[in-house]
Amino acid sequence: QVQVVESGGGLVQPGGSLRLSCAASGVEVGDNGVGWYLQAPGKERDLVAGVARDGYLNYADSVKGRFALSRDNAKNMAYLQMNSLKPDDTGVYYCAFHTLAGDYWGQGTQVTVSS
Repeated sequence: QVQVVESGGGLVQPGGSLRLSCAASGVEVGDNGVGWYLQAPGKERDLVAGVARDGYLNYADSVKGRFALSRDNAKNMAYLQMNSLKPDDTGVYYCAFHTLAGDYWGQGTQVTVSS
């Protein structure tokens, strides 16, 4: 059974940093696409950062230069380093694994950027 669990969210001031973690079981980080998505209040869930199975990285224009997605295959973890955070980065962040068998989502972790 696949389980995906995010952690690391919280309240941070504008300009601050957070590192989100995504722990997976039943699915291999290194063998599948992984995405981090943001659902801002009142908005749809959008991709902010993704890595394809071959390692190709892509980022939403709004986070380029500020966010970085990484994987640790040995720990079967994915991370999202978020720097220079802005109030518009507020929302629930979801980690998702995109596999040949389907998509698997975590429960999300709340990030609030506010002074």
